Amino acid sequence: MSKASKTDWKRLVEQGDDAIDTSDIPELGEDFFRHAELRVPAKQTVTIRLDADVLEWFKAQGSGYQTRINQLLRRYMEAHRKA
Repeated sequence: MSKASKTDWKRLVEQGDDAIDTSDIPELGEDFFRHAELRVPAKQTVTIRLDADVLEWFKAQGSGYQTRINQLLRRYMEAHRKA
């Protein structure tokens, strides 16, 4: 038994960013960024069997082909998690 949303999505889509009330969200100051840490997800080395033409196509796109393959797999995973 799901409830219908009371959110006016059409109005939100059409409204500009300047119309958003951010008064209850404090600005991030110098102190925040001075102490902030970048956290990159850990990578794991794996062996994967790909069709030769698929691998060659990715490699032909230039350096970073493994990162691009990972990005595509992530998008696929996220799309199927939402389903």
